[in-house]
Amino acid sequence: MANRLGAMSSASAANQGAKSAGNPSRPAANGNVIKRLQSELMALMTSPTPGLSAFPAGSDMTKWNATVTGPSDTPYADLTFKLTLSYPANYPYAPPEVLFKTPIYHPNVDMAGRICLDILKKGGDGSEGAWSAVLNTGSVLLSIQSLLGEPNNASPLNGEAALLWDRDQTEYKKKVLARHQEPEDVEAADVA
Repeated sequence: MANRLGAMSSASAANQGAKSAGNPSRPAANGNVIKRLQSELMALMTSPTPGLSAFPAGSDMTKWNATVTGPSDTPYADLTFKLTLSYPANYPYAPPEVLFKTPIYHPNVDMAGRICLDILKKGGDGSEGAWSAVLNTGSVLLSIQSLLGEPNNASPLNGEAALLWDRDQTEYKKKVLARHQEPEDVEAADVA
């Protein structure tokens, strides 16, 4: 496993350097970001959380695919959702960009898969947001899984879903199932 991570590190560092040379708008992740992500990957692999998984999408260590299983006793029970995570060059001091790739009907997720969740917003400099460098990929995915069963209806991205959540859980569940599909273009590892 350590050899696999070492090989990923070398490939990732080389790949990041090549990308930044060809794309000046995206700065290359530095070695500290890669080391942090390798450490997070190792933690996810050695201490998996039921219903959550995340792995690098390829040789670029700053792009990951993830899966989150809906919590039991919610309209999302037994459903699996695929997400992507994109880590910025200044991670962990800024949060990753996280998007649902599986279509989802939820008060805090828009139709493009963007998520309204306080820990995914940069904070600490007086701006709104609760992101902190002590958070990691596992805590982000656990927060998203928790959000599925406990939406923040005071800050909805999907107003219809927020209203329906409070009014009619049977109809809400029908909308969840109608919207849920498996996208073909995102591959993620099986849920641990």
